[in-house]
Amino acid sequence: MWDRLVSFCDKEPKAFERDPATSHVTGSAFVLSADRASVLLTHHRKLDRWFQLGGHCDGLADAHFTAWKEAYEESGLRRIRPLSDRVIDVDIHAIPQNPREVGHWHYDVRYLFQAEAGEPQSSAESKALAWVPLNRLSDVTDSEGVLILPEKLEQFLSDHC
Repeated sequence: MWDRLVSFCDKEPKAFERDPATSHVTGSAFVLSADRASVLLTHHRKLDRWFQLGGHCDGLADAHFTAWKEAYEESGLRRIRPLSDRVIDVDIHAIPQNPREVGHWHYDVRYLFQAEAGEPQSSAESKALAWVPLNRLSDVTDSEGVLILPEKLEQFLSDHC
């Protein structure tokens, strides 16, 4: 996935823009609880599914900044600390055609954060937020992009945090 992301960014001049006619890079945040036993998920209003926090880069060629910004905007938390500036995962997934845009791809770059202060509060983009124990993720989602977190987390923490 990393090689596909790099190749896409090298070839697509609008890689970080939110142009509905092209695929683009997005930034996501896996926000862990203070004890690192749970991750904050959002019940996405439009897609009616549970996902990690995140969004479009909107022209900024900085997926880490985007992930951090979106984590704040979508969580209502007052303090979120990055655990590393390294990418924990890249997920490339299809976005189906809808009335506003043609089908395209999201090149989603994911980072790891930890909540330090505040209580989660849903934004307009979300039906709800929930701290989901890492060992219970499959109870709320079938998204492979979310379910990969426990598999990658322990090694990532030991290597980069």
